[in-house]
Amino acid sequence: MVAQKNCFHCGEPNPENSHYQVTINGQLQKMCCPGCTAVAQTIVDSGLTSYYAHRSDHAEKIVALVPDELKQLDYYDLTKIQEDFVKQNQSISEITLMVEGINCAACAWLIEKQLRFIPGLLFVNVNTTLHRAVIKWDNQQLKLSAILKEIQKVGYKAYPFQVNKQEAFYTQQVKSYLQRLGLAGLATMQIMMFAIALYSDFFSVMEAEFIHYFRWVSLILATPVLLYSAQPFYINAWRNLRNKALGMDIPISIALLGAYSASAYATIIGRGEVYFESVSMFTFLLLLGRLLELRARRKASETTSNLLRLLPSMATLIEDINKPQQQSIIPAKTLQIGQIILVKAGETVPVDGTIIDGTSNIEESMLTGEHLPVSKGENDPVFAGTVNSSSPLTIRVDKLAQNSLIADIIHLQDSAQLNKPRIEILADTVSRYFVATLLIVALLTYIGWSLIAPEQAFWITLSVLVATCPCALSLATPTALTCATAQLNKQGILIKQHHVLETLNKIDHMVFDKTGTLTKGDFSLLNTRVYGEYSKQQCIDLASQLENVSEHPIARAFQKQQKNTIILNNIVNIPGQGLQGDYRQQTLKLGHALFCAIDTPLESKELLIYLTVDKKLLATFELGDQLRESAATIIDYCHTRKIKTTLLTGDISLKSEDIATLLKIDNVIKGVTPEGKLLYLQKLQRKDKVLMVGDGINDAPVLAGADVSVTLASGSDIAKNSADVILLGEDLNKLQALNKIAQKTTAIIKQNLAWAIGYNLIIVPLAIMGHVPPYIAVIGMSFSSLIVVSNSLRLLK
Repeated sequence: MVAQKNCFHCGEPNPENSHYQVTINGQLQKMCCPGCTAVAQTIVDSGLTSYYAHRSDHAEKIVALVPDELKQLDYYDLTKIQEDFVKQNQSISEITLMVEGINCAACAWLIEKQLRFIPGLLFVNVNTTLHRAVIKWDNQQLKLSAILKEIQKVGYKAYPFQVNKQEAFYTQQVKSYLQRLGLAGLATMQIMMFAIALYSDFFSVMEAEFIHYFRWVSLILATPVLLYSAQPFYINAWRNLRNKALGMDIPISIALLGAYSASAYATIIGRGEVYFESVSMFTFLLLLGRLLELRARRKASETTSNLLRLLPSMATLIEDINKPQQQSIIPAKTLQIGQIILVKAGETVPVDGTIIDGTSNIEESMLTGEHLPVSKGENDPVFAGTVNSSSPLTIRVDKLAQNSLIADIIHLQDSAQLNKPRIEILADTVSRYFVATLLIVALLTYIGWSLIAPEQAFWITLSVLVATCPCALSLATPTALTCATAQLNKQGILIKQHHVLETLNKIDHMVFDKTGTLTKGDFSLLNTRVYGEYSKQQCIDLASQLENVSEHPIARAFQKQQKNTIILNNIVNIPGQGLQGDYRQQTLKLGHALFCAIDTPLESKELLIYLTVDKKLLATFELGDQLRESAATIIDYCHTRKIKTTLLTGDISLKSEDIATLLKIDNVIKGVTPEGKLLYLQKLQRKDKVLMVGDGINDAPVLAGADVSVTLASGSDIAKNSADVILLGEDLNKLQALNKIAQKTTAIIKQNLAWAIGYNLIIVPLAIMGHVPPYIAVIGMSFSSLIVVSNSLRLLK
């Protein structure tokens, strides 16, 4: 190595006896200090050594030690920037990234493998269909920029998922493919004309030097195809080799470079066969297959983009509620909680909020899948993305844009698609080892044919390399799950867990909660009986004050009739039993008979609630609730499918038996605590696969324990957190749609896997035996993946 007087990075003199050095582009370069050494090593590790080749001057000391590409990543650590795309939960941060350059399961595995060793990284999952990654990390230990740099170090470019960037990236990809495809297509047509003439012996009377001239012309035309059109395959192959992984582009690159090199050698020495038309045609067909696959994947994953497009970019802010005429137009994303906005008739609601003035019909079909408008007025909630169809509304902002219902839907959708079921993990593992097996088989094929027919060995080996297709195997499951999730979202069904579609086919027992699930949960106070010195209104006020801490639907029935506020202390909500608190140094209880220690419960066909103070009965409240219109239909569906049904409720009134008899439910278990519900569920699970449908706080343990759990969007927050599926709207018939789509998804996954495995089992032996010409091999490989993706797209219909 030539002695360096100046630092290679910053250009300042190296101190005497400096031992700092970094290997850059294969050469050992001396540095002046640990800072330059660290920055230069980061540049090398991040794959940005081209910075040194293209810089016009040395980096200035301290000021410009880091190239712009790395500086820009550091901006993502700013809290203000992260607000738009990072979900924070105390010290845990979560982000969805768009990743450029993913082509197959090997790419996803490579990124996951690289990131899992970073201290502070808690979760990473890469989806090959969506080209997205979901990452969770401890923000006390790790910065987002460090994660992005690690991904870049592997050879991929990642940035926060945003619809406009995704659109720009997709457009750029299509444009790039079309340019490369156009060049390959034009060259293929020209080279094929010469090849057909040569193979058909049209030039037999022509002198040898003219034939040789046409070979040189073919070489010249094939060269830009190999160097430009086929460039994506080499980049991906080099990335895989550099990171000691095997991807499908490695055998493709070997085949293309091998065919070109052999043909170029034959052209130069003037003897032997040339197949420049195969090189050009392979590249053309491979690019065409990738382009069609890209568009098919785009079709499968565009639901998220469509949902985000529902949101308006601007909102009408009312600056002073007392002066509603003072309005200003501002970006919707800048709205803050508590601000007041005006949504005119025909406009889209920009944020989640509460109506404080006005009555109108709201079109919510884009969220719930139910096409009839919903009438809403003062104090009713409205959601971002819904359309105000008839009258102006004044709305108070309740949630920021990133915490809205539509943002939650998108997050749940992405999480469901990015979580891998067992069958997909198995397919990804097989496809990773598939390439290694393929390379060994190709080598053995070449050796074998070299002994049998040496002149055929190379081209038969070429067919073996390009005919097989592990990509179809790795795409079989994720494309089907992506399309199924998109279809369910259209119908107002949100999947939270990846196993749901797989497990639903095995369900043979459905368990239903009563209140708020089979019934509407819209209670009305039918009758109040007073037994002590308190008046009827005082008893209602006491009960309502206790219910203020509860999310149970019963609370709303009392709150509607409360007139006076009463001070209570130490209020405790005991799920499934009732509430208690301190009133004038006495213990006030509201709940069912057992909880309130009533020795002789009264009989009623409605729900009966007791109010006691120090075990002395003050009042009883009779409450009425109505069955959902869809309750009978879903129970009939269960009977038709021979699925057992159970009503599991904490209510001990006779109403439970009446509902079970009316709906013809097989079993009734009533008056059970949340722990009792869980024990009963575990007993059922010894012999059955159980789906649980519930909505309350007391249903949370049993929802978490069921094989598949479903709740309604109107349910409690803890129920929605515990459930695997959330139904938007109030229609239980969506359970039928969920079950049917799960069955169809499973069938399509099996079809995809059967095709992917069957194709390779048939094509490989035929290619080894020499029965598959190279051009047929590349057509088969290109369209194998396309068939899998197209079959999955049927789920969107």
